[in-house]
Amino acid sequence: QVQLVESGGGLVQPGGSLRLSCAASGSISSIYSMGWYRQAPGKQRELVARFTSGDTTNYADSVKGRFTISRDTAKNTVYLQMNSLKPEDTAVYYCNTILSLSPYRSYWGQGTQVTVSS
Repeated sequence: QVQLVESGGGLVQPGGSLRLSCAASGSISSIYSMGWYRQAPGKQRELVARFTSGDTTNYADSVKGRFTISRDTAKNTVYLQMNSLKPEDTAVYYCNTILSLSPYRSYWGQGTQVTVSS
């Protein structure tokens, strides 16, 4: 089994910053990808940022230049530094890791709420 534990969400004013953390533990021999998704009320879950296949990073266009994903591979932990936050960034943020594609092994965290409001 694999567990993902997220932290760092909360309430912040527009223009503010937050840092999310996600630590993976359990039966992990390698990681294909690890990153963050978000889901706002009434919307589909969407990719925010992730590492895949080594050092490749992917960002949603809406967060480029404002959010930065980083990681500590020794700790199987990823971070999401979110700057210049906007009300439209309000969502539940989920950590995801894909340990392998075949067999497909994907795990999700419980989610952490990020609310951007004055």
